[in-house]
Amino acid sequence: MTSQQSIAVDSGVHDDLVIGLVGRGIQSSRTPRMHMAEGAAQGQRIIYQLLDVDQFPGGDRPLKQIIDAAEICGFSGLNITFPYKIDVMPLLDSLSDNARAIGAVNTVVFKDGKRIGHNTDKVGFQEGFRQNMPGANLNHVLQIGAGGAGVAVAHALASLDVQRLTIADSDHGRAVALQSQIAAAHKGIIVDVADLKEMLDLAPDGIVNATPVGMAKLPGTSYPVSLLRPEMWVADIVYFPLETELLAAARAKGCRVLPGSGMAVYQAVRAFELFTGRQPDAARMKATFEAMTS
Repeated sequence: MTSQQSIAVDSGVHDDLVIGLVGRGIQSSRTPRMHMAEGAAQGQRIIYQLLDVDQFPGGDRPLKQIIDAAEICGFSGLNITFPYKIDVMPLLDSLSDNARAIGAVNTVVFKDGKRIGHNTDKVGFQEGFRQNMPGANLNHVLQIGAGGAGVAVAHALASLDVQRLTIADSDHGRAVALQSQIAAAHKGIIVDVADLKEMLDLAPDGIVNATPVGMAKLPGTSYPVSLLRPEMWVADIVYFPLETELLAAARAKGCRVLPGSGMAVYQAVRAFELFTGRQPDAARMKATFEAMTS
């Protein structure tokens, strides 16, 4: 029996799943296609809805109302993105160990009348970095952004054995809070904070943009492109557009670059497993992502 025939035979086994993505400015997200294509390949119909608060016909709705509505309407779970990864936490019944340690949620599973929060961003960034940036200099990394995604990225960088991590954010208090969290959770790493002006005097080996700056709805760069040096590497968590202004400038300077696609793919791989209870094919999900137009 061919694999295609196996899928056809299996297609009646699994119930349909309805999943959603909650965020702002998410019309270009590739996450729905990855989940739906992987579900189809495994014989399951997944209906994936974009719950883009910027596009609601009646205007903004409170996050609690959105989560309540999704649960009432029979959604199996939700992905959570900018700007709700921290705000969603008080609305949940329980947190996975990973989400609790990171302090941010990007995946919510509705199960047995409970809302369970998970974080797959950390493993997403970590795996994307390992596969696409081998040998990158990790002596000193500047991370710009300490919000919901930035918290997960900082934990991932610490797990990748960064020697010194400098955190900068427009909200200095938020950067200080993340500094304390990483220092407590990852012994042996030097973690410091720089305000947005102080970071301009640094000469890090690598830069990570963990802010939404660079998204289609928030164009620009979080770091002055004039300060980029060819020996630096530059990573971005933004993936729509895939080639942000920061990455384009870094590539032009000769820097190694890591687009947000790695984090996007591998966080989705783990989220698929949480939503369905089945192991996804990471290579297949990556191929689906790459097959979509930028």
